[in-house]
Amino acid sequence: MLDAAKAPYTLHEYDWDENQLDAYTVAEKVGLPAGHLYKTLVLRGDKTGVIMACIPGDKELNLKALAQTSGNKKVEMVQVKEIQTLTGYIRGGVSPLGVKKKYPFYLHHSVVDVRPVSISAGRRGLQIFLDGRDLAAVSEAVLADLTL
Repeated sequence: MLDAAKAPYTLHEYDWDENQLDAYTVAEKVGLPAGHLYKTLVLRGDKTGVIMACIPGDKELNLKALAQTSGNKKVEMVQVKEIQTLTGYIRGGVSPLGVKKKYPFYLHHSVVDVRPVSISAGRRGLQIFLDGRDLAAVSEAVLADLTL
């Protein structure tokens, strides 16, 4: 997707541990502040079904804000066991790009000012660094304030 859009990016490998998949650990391993590492979350809305959100690693998702932005009354995280079936990715390796099925995608608005943004490349131990504006464009994201 990034190549097709001619969006520049680099890949960064790191050693991962099943017990340390949190954003702070991954950010440290790839040499960025946690606010530059954007974590991708898979949720289900009561009206829309599955949706995805991507927020800075140093922030917490505001479920009410995401519900309102996505046209739902309520959203909740999907169970870990559902993630691979829904996205094609496993926990700790969910990328906002290349998902098995295209779901509505909501991206924290701060991304347009972040260079580089780090997102999962679709597997544990591999991150993509790119310009936040390119991520927003290529992912066709709805930009919104999604954090507490």
